[in-house]
Amino acid sequence: MRVGAIDCGTNSIRLLIADIDEAGALHDIVRRMEVVRLGYAVDRTGRLDPERMAATLAMTREYADQCRAHGVEAIRFTATSASRDASNAADFVAGVEEAFGDLAVTPEVISGAEEAGLSFLGATGDLRAAGIPGPYLVVDIGGGSSEFVLGTEGVEAALSTDVGCVRLTERHLQADPPTDDQIAAAVADVDAAIDAAARVVPLDRTVTLVGLAGSVTTITAHALRLPAYQPDAIHLSRLSAAQVRAACDDLLHMTREQRASLPFMHPGRVDVIGGGAIVWQTIVERIRARAGEVPVVTSEHDILDGIALSIGAGRSD
Repeated sequence: MRVGAIDCGTNSIRLLIADIDEAGALHDIVRRMEVVRLGYAVDRTGRLDPERMAATLAMTREYADQCRAHGVEAIRFTATSASRDASNAADFVAGVEEAFGDLAVTPEVISGAEEAGLSFLGATGDLRAAGIPGPYLVVDIGGGSSEFVLGTEGVEAALSTDVGCVRLTERHLQADPPTDDQIAAAVADVDAAIDAAARVVPLDRTVTLVGLAGSVTTITAHALRLPAYQPDAIHLSRLSAAQVRAACDDLLHMTREQRASLPFMHPGRVDVIGGGAIVWQTIVERIRARAGEVPVVTSEHDILDGIALSIGAGRSD
């Protein structure tokens, strides 16, 4: 079965076209990502910015054309944090429906709980196949939200929190590089989010901490000193808490010009990777304090893979 999965978040929109075999495994045909910043200023205005919405819908039309060209049989389009929070989300939904036209796709503005479940589904298959032990604490750091999901074979506890690389940058990190006071304010937001997660998710049961999405993969590329963005080198790589801390500190205190010169840095992450570094560093340190020196694993497979797998399984959760 050939499926199309679209994940539209606060910072980026991504497409996966894949074949699902009889064993339920994905085989990529197309995998791409564009930074469109749909969630620009949503935290402040409560609305999707018209210019950013137009850019996102233009890319949606391009994705629809690729789905047609590759003979996709079923498509699922999910929109996450920015679209949940925006008062004009219905305008975006109508625009996506128009973009897909005859393919009859209606975007789903999914809940934080569903986002967490899809992230877990997409991330954990390769972990189990590689013999990496659970329970896993899967942390998906997006532009507007971060999901905490604990489980081994399935989700046991989860919470979506309103901290992400774009949201923290817009709230606090105006200077280049950020000041100590700005960093402290951002850390306080992340600490509050972790406190909220800890009331729902038993963080001390973590055996393997798993980080997902562009902030984490970029931090990992920096920790590994990669000469270019190399997904195969990043996927299932393991770092110590000290390595994560050093990479995050380095990225956070660089100027944007210095970040832009890094060979693995996507241009759309230059201004927000400091916010992502604060989220990931704070989470890693807090988990270390509660669960000890657990391995920190980075996965290139995430909610996008979960969306695709959910189509093949005929499931919507």
